[in-house]
Amino acid sequence: MTCIQGFICAVPTANRTAFIAHAGKAAAAFRDQGCLSAVECWGDDVPGGEVTSFPAAVKAGEEDTVVFSWYVWPSKAVHDKVMQGPMDDPRLSPETNPMPFDGKRVVFGAFEPVLELGAPRPGGYVDGFVVPVPRHRRDEFVAFAEACDPVFMDHGASWIMEAWGLDVPEGKLTDFRRAVQAGEDEEVVFSWVQWPDRAARDAGNAKIMSDPRLADKEMPFDGKRLIFGGFEPVVEV
Repeated sequence: MTCIQGFICAVPTANRTAFIAHAGKAAAAFRDQGCLSAVECWGDDVPGGEVTSFPAAVKAGEEDTVVFSWYVWPSKAVHDKVMQGPMDDPRLSPETNPMPFDGKRVVFGAFEPVLELGAPRPGGYVDGFVVPVPRHRRDEFVAFAEACDPVFMDHGASWIMEAWGLDVPEGKLTDFRRAVQAGEDEEVVFSWVQWPDRAARDAGNAKIMSDPRLADKEMPFDGKRLIFGGFEPVVEV
């Protein structure tokens, strides 16, 4: 089974060009070590929230933009081998390819796909989501996604991925569990919906909100701690 490596980080908005160059080199290096694909998405419509949000998850300031990213690996074993091995590729060296953002605030983790609809397409627009789900309700969550996600596809989405937490470490400043205030009995889910463009996303979400097929669906998680936002892909390898 493939392994999804998910990331959230805060990048100074002024460093957008430098970030794209840095991320492109790093993604190409991981591709050469077995990564199947990598996508880095720049925040475009990322709201704050009263309880949780993407900006709060990475302690983003007014001068920062939130980035939502994922790397797809053939398996958890391949992912672990590369991540735990020596980073001797110059494209991964902080000396030759320095990070134009605060690495201490990067949120990361490994996830396993539990539902995928459609297929990836170049470019487009991405809605990213992170939510805590009680571990004992995993099957309920998958059933909920199987019922609801086709509605998104019917209204214009091109690709949907739902991934369940597999190895989600705690961090000193930020981490996925803290991002959604996950309890000890909860696991983190990392998801995205790809649309052809921002206009299709806005129109599709408006229709989804009024679709009667979702009216009686009970969420198997606390919706108040769901974090979400809209992003533009800027690196695709």
